[in-house]
Amino acid sequence: MFRETWKRRAKLVEENLLSELRRTTSLDTQLMQAMEYSLMAGGKRLRPMMLMAAADACGVEGERFITAADALEMIHTYSLIHDDLPAMDNDDYRRGKLTNHKVFGEAMAILAGDGLLTLAFEVVMRQRDVPAEILSDVVREISSAAGAAGMVGGQAIDLRSEGVRLTLPELKRMHLGKTGALFRAAIRSGAILAEADAQQLDDLTRYAEAFGLAFQITDDILDVAGDAAVLGKATGSDAKKGKATYVSLTSLEEARALAREAADDALRALKNFGDGADFLRGLVEYVTAREK
Repeated sequence: MFRETWKRRAKLVEENLLSELRRTTSLDTQLMQAMEYSLMAGGKRLRPMMLMAAADACGVEGERFITAADALEMIHTYSLIHDDLPAMDNDDYRRGKLTNHKVFGEAMAILAGDGLLTLAFEVVMRQRDVPAEILSDVVREISSAAGAAGMVGGQAIDLRSEGVRLTLPELKRMHLGKTGALFRAAIRSGAILAEADAQQLDDLTRYAEAFGLAFQITDDILDVAGDAAVLGKATGSDAKKGKATYVSLTSLEEARALAREAADDALRALKNFGDGADFLRGLVEYVTAREK
């Protein structure tokens, strides 16, 4: 059931993403090509899945909110384009394809990321059948996660920490911003759209934070022990750049134990939810067992 739901919703996300992108007017054709190149390059579409699944957990059909969910994927894609740039991680491949700046040039890649980030907020406001005050809360949630208090702030810490030995709490703080903030926004936005009560929102927030930690630790493990052909990008890049990771600060086995502990915390956060949260539970098992 988990895999069937993921497959069906991934197809829905793909179709709606392309539709929302092509509704957009641009002064420049190449800019749109660069935006579409990365946006439609595949991927797990995890963040839209999480938004929809959070709404499901609160008793509302998550697919009602596909438009808002797609906005999160646009923000995630913008972050990948910028992360891959020479001034940032300087990566040549993403999802098995040349990175955006390798195809369109560095300047156009920057603009493609900018275009996707700003388009995302327009797309959120295209979400139908949601009261304006709730959409406003969702925009506030997502903008905070994408900005200096979230992804951008986490990336800034990441850049400054190359070659510096961070402590585990410092590393966790960095990734709560860089990786975890958008997961948190996805889950909380789905709950807000479904008009969750205070207890549901609190439980789902704890789930999102624990899930994000499990995801990042697993990502660090895959950078050491993963298969580049499966991952679609080079492995060992963190060690080459002198970046602190959960593996470098502990060990491979300890990192695996930390990932399992975070996954268990995420599952415990769902104890008050019924069958509607089964997809969220499945995501926890998926993330700790993933190979890409």
